[in-house]
Amino acid sequence: MLNALRQLADQNIIRPLDYHFARFLASEHDDPVLLLAAALTSQQLGSGHTCLKLTGQDLLQLLGSGRDLEPIRNCPPVHTWADHLQTLSAVGDGIHPTPLVLDNSRLYLMRYWQYEASIARRINNNQVIALDQARTKEILQRLFKDSEQGQDTNWQMVAAAVAASRKISVISGGPGTGKTTTVTRLLALLVELGLEQHHRAPVIHLAAPTGKAAARLTESIGSARWKLDCSVEVRHAITEQATTIHRLLGVLPGRPEFRHNRDNPLHLDVLVVDEASMIDSSLMARLLDAMPDHAQLILLGDRDQLASVEAGSVLGDICSALKFGYSPQQVQNLQQLTGAELMQHINARGPVIRDGLCLLRKSYRFDENSGIGLLARAVNNHDRQQVQALARESRDDLQFCYSGDIRRRLLKEAVAGYRPYLEAINRGADPAQVLEAFDQFQILCALREGPQGVAGLNDAIREALQQEKLIVGNDIWYHGRPVLITRNDPSLELYNGDIGITFRQPDGNFRVVFPKPNGEPRFLLPSRLPDHETVFAMTVHKSQGSEFERVLLVMPDTPSPILTRELLYTGITRAKKTLMLFAQPGILTTAVNQPVQRVTGLAERLL
Repeated sequence: MLNALRQLADQNIIRPLDYHFARFLASEHDDPVLLLAAALTSQQLGSGHTCLKLTGQDLLQLLGSGRDLEPIRNCPPVHTWADHLQTLSAVGDGIHPTPLVLDNSRLYLMRYWQYEASIARRINNNQVIALDQARTKEILQRLFKDSEQGQDTNWQMVAAAVAASRKISVISGGPGTGKTTTVTRLLALLVELGLEQHHRAPVIHLAAPTGKAAARLTESIGSARWKLDCSVEVRHAITEQATTIHRLLGVLPGRPEFRHNRDNPLHLDVLVVDEASMIDSSLMARLLDAMPDHAQLILLGDRDQLASVEAGSVLGDICSALKFGYSPQQVQNLQQLTGAELMQHINARGPVIRDGLCLLRKSYRFDENSGIGLLARAVNNHDRQQVQALARESRDDLQFCYSGDIRRRLLKEAVAGYRPYLEAINRGADPAQVLEAFDQFQILCALREGPQGVAGLNDAIREALQQEKLIVGNDIWYHGRPVLITRNDPSLELYNGDIGITFRQPDGNFRVVFPKPNGEPRFLLPSRLPDHETVFAMTVHKSQGSEFERVLLVMPDTPSPILTRELLYTGITRAKKTLMLFAQPGILTTAVNQPVQRVTGLAERLL
């Protein structure tokens, strides 16, 4: 079997890592089913799945033509693997250390079984927080008196009441539904209650998966807190400074652990984490481990966005409990606190976490006639007819381009979009102004490779900008080069997804300017940067946690497994004002028909 797996690795059907994991097991366990199952489990992890499901699918389809290799053909039927694997010493049930864990017909690497079990254990133990009902209702009515007027249910107020009543909560909603506005008012509520009940304000921290998302959260909270109907003391107790999750937990260079963990928990009372859809199983498990027992964790995110790049779909799995509604006790509690009529959302049975969830439903960014909003809803609702109808229209905020000289049109739009920041940097504008100008426009691609991918477009856009004399020089580094960080470097406080702009100094040397979380620029030598790439175009995955005034979304001409409903929705909703979509209508239909299917066991573990 090892020879067959090596052939699969040579053909790029599995990764070298998958082969070497099987080879590691082969030193003590020469069992062909075990070695094949181990390689497939590792392969699944690389595709974003936390485990290998041994039922309900033809696992050998994952190997493509490689399934025809003789050792693989001679393996027993897949439906017998679970019974066979549980007899082997290399496979356990999680109680004792083993390389693999078999749990409910799912095969895990031990550490990912531990991550998933740890997350489920904390979520299933979600504790109720006793509230002074009368005082909490009074504060909620004051803080939310102007929100969601005219709506049957003030979901922002309900979300705040939900989060105030549980140690772990999730506020989900699409772009512009008011997640940060809601959480800022929620924090004011928690501060007021803390001052009255404990004579001190709670220690509040803000975090996000990427530096860009942390900067956006800082800006949003900083702006929203000055609009609160509360005292100056309460307002000042709400921190506006967000950081990355990695920096919050404390990265230890060269080690997989964090400084803060179960034995050394974070020093805080309330933690708000934005863009929670980007958090993978490993990071979520470690974040929950580092939470003090008394503290509240409030997750913000869009359940319909792409799942994390690494293994897991934690936010989506947790939000799957929304379909159960609320328990009778929680409905009674929420109705008393908010005055909302929630009886239609009552359900006697469901996971514990459902009482800590709330979905914001009204978008304040996209009204009923917004093309971007209509397209995002149509994609989410799997409404192919509406998507195709919108593709035939032209709206002020939404345009489609799928005929004529598409590449020429794309490059023309790219030059127009990037001209303002390049003209600003060429006339010697302040670095903060240049960074802000660059953030107004971005080209997003579904793929990395190919003529419609990031690699090809970055080169083509640079050439087009050179022809317009907006950038000069053929070296790697040049005045105005936008740079995307692709690997975390805690020592420099640079993280995957951070974007900087290259400036030529008066002495002729280059510095790359990155914004600090407070918006101030900082200058770094190009030679000090961790892995990075030019970013005139970036993948939709890399754009998560960012928003731009104008977006060009580029889809390939041929179908791909990467083209999913969630990728299309995420790309569409990065645009705040206008979106131009370069895509054949058939490709859009393909994406709408293809939801992401992450294989995990977390949703089933929620009790």
